[in-house]
Amino acid sequence: MAQNNPPAELERSLAYIFRKAELLERALTHRSKSADNYERLEFLGDSILGFAISSELFNRYPNLSEGELTRLRASLVKKEALAELARELELGGSLKLGEGELKSGGYDRDSILADSLEAIFGAICKDSSVTDAMRVILHLYRNKLTALDPQSIPKDPKTQLQEYLQKLSLPTPTYLVREVIGEPHNQNFIVECRVTVLDLPVLGEGNSRRHAEQQAAAHALNLLSKG
Repeated sequence: MAQNNPPAELERSLAYIFRKAELLERALTHRSKSADNYERLEFLGDSILGFAISSELFNRYPNLSEGELTRLRASLVKKEALAELARELELGGSLKLGEGELKSGGYDRDSILADSLEAIFGAICKDSSVTDAMRVILHLYRNKLTALDPQSIPKDPKTQLQEYLQKLSLPTPTYLVREVIGEPHNQNFIVECRVTVLDLPVLGEGNSRRHAEQQAAAHALNLLSKG
């Protein structure tokens, strides 16, 4: 069972004190606990995080291409990276979860930790400003940014697939959303990837269109490498 981590300790780790405590409480509340949960704040925080990291990378690496900057950003804002930061903050001990999620270890699940941390970024924006939210983001990411090596970030599956096909003078792949499942705040996308040299389209699934496309591209690459 997670240990209780008082909000005051979390605020010290964030280097930010909330004016409206209810915003922090909402950012820590999972939908299994209450209808007044972090999902809307997560939506906002995700956008602020993307902008903050994009802006910082743009300024740090003036000679990198758009594709290289995109890969660097993806490595920093992915679920696993956010969950790692959340664990450093001992965020799991502050989460408010329903009984089922609590018993199943939701307080240490990557997806919940990442979503709640993004919600905290959104909550700081609503409590104060985008500037303060960005300051907190860069404060938390300072070690990751310092250790970042642009040469060590692998290309994402979509880029790898496109370059593989271009080398063979084949048409670029096409992606089509086949199905969207779930409520607007909790959707799951099923995407097909069509490659001319594969007999059938390849499917990918994820909680965003981008993630589903990346998974489909990875599956297509795997089939091509076997062929």
